[in-house]
Amino acid sequence: MNSKRYTKPFAFLLLIIFITSAVIISGCTEREAQTGEELTQLTFGYQPSTHQIAYLTAEDQGWWEEDLSPLGVQTINDRLFPTGAPEMSAMLAGEIDVAYVGAAPVVAAIASGLDAKIVAAAQIQGSDIVLRNELPYEGPQDLIGLRIATFPPGTIQDTLLREWLADNGINPDTDVTILPMGPADAVTALSVGQVDAVFLPHPSPTEIEVQGIGRSVVQSGEMKEDHACCVVAVSGRLIRDHPDVVQQIVATHVRAIEYDNENVAEAAAVFAADQDWDVQVVEKSLADWDGTWVADPGVIVNSTVEYTQVQYEQGTINRQLTQDDLFDLSFYEALDQ
Repeated sequence: MNSKRYTKPFAFLLLIIFITSAVIISGCTEREAQTGEELTQLTFGYQPSTHQIAYLTAEDQGWWEEDLSPLGVQTINDRLFPTGAPEMSAMLAGEIDVAYVGAAPVVAAIASGLDAKIVAAAQIQGSDIVLRNELPYEGPQDLIGLRIATFPPGTIQDTLLREWLADNGINPDTDVTILPMGPADAVTALSVGQVDAVFLPHPSPTEIEVQGIGRSVVQSGEMKEDHACCVVAVSGRLIRDHPDVVQQIVATHVRAIEYDNENVAEAAAVFAADQDWDVQVVEKSLADWDGTWVADPGVIVNSTVEYTQVQYEQGTINRQLTQDDLFDLSFYEALDQ
């Protein structure tokens, strides 16, 4: 695998506007200019979360190269992103072909002009609200007045947190202060008292608990049961020009999901090695979280489409999207034929 490049978080919506304008001015991206040519390399995007271990498992096992090389793909590159917002900005710019990413950032990006579809699920639930140990918590009202760090607007965590607060009579814009951060920055901010709570995907909640900084008070499945979290999104160019490659990506992803569910300790070790984590912390996280690795996109269709309504009401996107706008289920469904 090529060396990974960690992309720093930045203002998602402003960058979307900038990149969209740049694409229009240039007429096409470098990748789009290669349409019709033989596909010899792919670039995957992913994040430092156990939600997306399937990508790492397939990498560690050599399955991406093994399964895709017969189709002409000789080089697999990847890029590591702190959250889904900059990852989708990179995909909009044509810099990545396949994204392991939250469903909500895909919604926001497609609404802003991204040519891509969700072709498989990766995982549901799996994030926690974590509160500093000295602060009391008996219910959502105890969060009023607090500073809460979570992923930037347009991500799963920001979307879900704002919706849940509003459902509990808390105005997310005035009753609390929500600060956009990547996971490492959020954990640091909590440890030094810059924020009072965080809402992050695993394994960060367990890391905070092990460090003695805070405790989990709400799991995301309590906020919205079985909610869509991470997915596999593929560029429209790849779907149209190389459907055989997309079909194999989905098949390899399903293989990795099944392997991880049967070999949780090995999955933890793969993640720990890739991200330089203590494997015991990762194992504890996978024992503590309420997440589940799933590949069937049918499981997440309804909640993903619901995100379009929520983000539209929150002002993150300016139009609502349909299932057909967001999903291409044909590749997963073809696996059963």
